[in-house]
Amino acid sequence: MKIYRLEAKLNLPITKEQAWEFLSNPKNLKTITPQHMSFDILSGADRPIYAGQIIQYLVTPLLGIKTKWVSEITHVEKGEYFVDVQLYGPYALWHHKHFIKEIPGGVEMEDIIDYKVPLGILGQLVHPFLVKPKLNEIFEYRRKKLVELFGELK
Repeated sequence: MKIYRLEAKLNLPITKEQAWEFLSNPKNLKTITPQHMSFDILSGADRPIYAGQIIQYLVTPLLGIKTKWVSEITHVEKGEYFVDVQLYGPYALWHHKHFIKEIPGGVEMEDIIDYKVPLGILGQLVHPFLVKPKLNEIFEYRRKKLVELFGELK
C-alpha cells in the first residue's frame, strides 16, 4: 500500500484570527477550489468547523466525473489547526491537516495531506501523470486565490 504526501505552505500578511476565520468556514472551500471542479456543498457547512462535523459535497476531481465526497472534521484546535478526513469519496485514504502559525508580518498556512489512490497498482501507475499533477494544480489555484484575497507576505 503506497501512501503519498502533499505539502504546501503559504505566507500571508494577515492576522492569525483572520486566517482562522477564513479557513474555519467550510463555505470558503468553494472560493479556493477551481471552478472547473464544480464544487457544491450539499450539507454540513452551516457553522464554523468543529470536531465531529460531517460535510458532504459534490466535486468533479478528474476526467469530468462528478463524485460525492464526505469529510469529517476529526480534530480542531481553535486558531491553530484542524484535520479533515475523507469518509467517502475518490481516494482510498485522505487525511488533511491544516496548520496556522504566526510569523513576523503575518501567518504561515501549511497543508499536509496523506493520501492513497484507489485501484491498487493501476492507481499507483496513473498517480504520477494524472493524480499528482491534478492535486498540485488545485493547491496552486488555492495559493493564487488566497494571495489575490489577502496579498502575499514576502
